[in-house]
Amino acid sequence: MSTEPMSAKFKPYTRQSIVNARQWQWMRPQLQEAVQVVSHVLPFRTNEYVMDQLIDWNNIPDDPIYRLVFPHRDMLHAAEYEQLRELVLHKKDAAATARLVHAIRMRMNPHPAGQMTHNVPRVNDAPLRGLQHKYKETVLFFPSAGQTCHAYCTFCFRWPQFVGMDDMKFDARETGELVAYLKTHTGVTDVLITGGDPLIMNTRSLAEFIEPLLAPELAHIQNIRIGTKSVAYWPQRFVSDKDADDLMRLFERVVAAGKNLAIMGHYSHAVELRSAIARQAVKRIVSTGATLRMQGPLIRHINEDPRSWAELWSTGVRLGAIPYYMFVERDTGPSEYFALPLARAHEIFQAAYQMVSGLSRTVRGPSMSAFPGKVVIDGVVTINGEKLFALQFLQARNPDWVRKPFFAKYDASATWLDHLKPAFGKDKFFFESEAGHDDAAHAPGAPSARVIPISAALRAGSA
Repeated sequence: MSTEPMSAKFKPYTRQSIVNARQWQWMRPQLQEAVQVVSHVLPFRTNEYVMDQLIDWNNIPDDPIYRLVFPHRDMLHAAEYEQLRELVLHKKDAAATARLVHAIRMRMNPHPAGQMTHNVPRVNDAPLRGLQHKYKETVLFFPSAGQTCHAYCTFCFRWPQFVGMDDMKFDARETGELVAYLKTHTGVTDVLITGGDPLIMNTRSLAEFIEPLLAPELAHIQNIRIGTKSVAYWPQRFVSDKDADDLMRLFERVVAAGKNLAIMGHYSHAVELRSAIARQAVKRIVSTGATLRMQGPLIRHINEDPRSWAELWSTGVRLGAIPYYMFVERDTGPSEYFALPLARAHEIFQAAYQMVSGLSRTVRGPSMSAFPGKVVIDGVVTINGEKLFALQFLQARNPDWVRKPFFAKYDASATWLDHLKPAFGKDKFFFESEAGHDDAAHAPGAPSARVIPISAALRAGSA
């Protein structure tokens, strides 16, 4: 690894330009081929900081950050890879390639957890573009200028946003509809600005989306969150970019307006917080009065070592960040490549948790962001001689489900909630019952008939 200058200019690499990076020559032909083939299906983008500072090129392809950003042939089924390889490298048939790529993408569950069908609010039976509303107190907002990233994670559950699947996109041009929606939904306390990565935007553009949320008529909005991977993939955004100081001043204005500004920092491995500039980014963020919460998924090939998680959380706490979530990899994209059994996920979380002090034990997990809500695996227990998973909702479409313990039969191979079966001889989990679905449909902010209800006041105002 080389030393990254503090004033480095952001330089991305894609499938077309990666061949110009000096590291390209360090990759074996098989690895180069995998990038050229698989990147037709999954998005590929990295940058010089990631390649210079985060990847150990003496350890590829097993280096965790290399696997995190570079496509691998095993991310596709073997037959799919061979067929696509033939079309891309030999036949060079663009039409046939496009058809095969589309078929593979649709197999990969491109909109998990109902994000396209159940989470989109509507006014006058028209969807509000660029918004999601799954939980009653939190609205997600997707600014159009923030629908890319400094580098793409190969596991990303929002991968359809980046590959030209326009019918899978969430993007809003401005905040007008968001503000109108929030004015009539005073139960909403949190707005999460997400993407992509909103911090790919310059500060002026980001401010145009954030500052309308500081208006007095939105006093019920207590927390503004920004989801970002830039803390790991481009910490220069907070330190040495030409408008980094302007960004810090924007954070200060949000805090001065009486809002809690939470930077939801996506970290996948301890190495992402080892460089001097990454640590300086954390200190600059928290110095503004904003909070930095650390979250990321547990992923096979990337971060199975509990010591990496313990180092990440402990380092973050020392710098002023707050460990928040360890997620289970979602059932989308190349999930077969990345997924770990839930039993193993719990073992890793428990081992990491045991290594840290109480200040790091704010972290919750392993948590599945499934269709009904965020389900955490609390442990493995034996009741009346039956080995079970102990589970509960940390967040749910129906608020009555939150913190309600339930049990599933232990399954050593299960990797997602849908794979689990209820304990004690029951046919369904409580949230799958007819009554449960009815309750969910009528819960405030929860979906009804594939959409989230809009208040009568907003309907009238939009007529």
